[in-house]
Amino acid sequence: MASPKTLASPEKEVRFTRSAQGRLFLVLTAGLLALSLGLVALATQGTEFEAPRLEGYLWTALLPLIAAWFLARLGIRCIRHAYIIFTPLGVEIFPLFRPEATMQLLLWSTIDSLECDVTSQRMIIHFTAEKTAGVIVSLAPILPAQRELLQRLVVSVSQQRAASSNSSPTL
Repeated sequence: MASPKTLASPEKEVRFTRSAQGRLFLVLTAGLLALSLGLVALATQGTEFEAPRLEGYLWTALLPLIAAWFLARLGIRCIRHAYIIFTPLGVEIFPLFRPEATMQLLLWSTIDSLECDVTSQRMIIHFTAEKTAGVIVSLAPILPAQRELLQRLVVSVSQQRAASSNSSPTL
């Protein structure tokens, strides 16, 4: 699995990963591993009076094992790779599959305002002052503690942008 690349200046960006989503995939992995182990026990263990209940069906333990492998890789990917990145250029949003081809870079020059609603688990990025165009980003894949940090970041960035736009001279 590819690892995240090292950053030239990591102090200039804030990353949020899909750690809540990754945690769910890893819990499902543990359940599938337990199911696979149970099938192995049922297919190989019997008593002196009785044959194993699933004798001849040891191969069935491979099905949940294969699914567990895929879910483990997906969970690790969700935990390691970024979902939302705030950079000096703008906001980068990475989808779960094929992020290198379908990521979105929203430049600060195109963003009019940001809203973060932790209760409804979404962040809204508005492109116009009328709030008729924009992007809605789900915050469900992010851990609740990180959602609070994201909300503080959005408030801080919005205040900085408002202060910089008020201090600029008008023509």
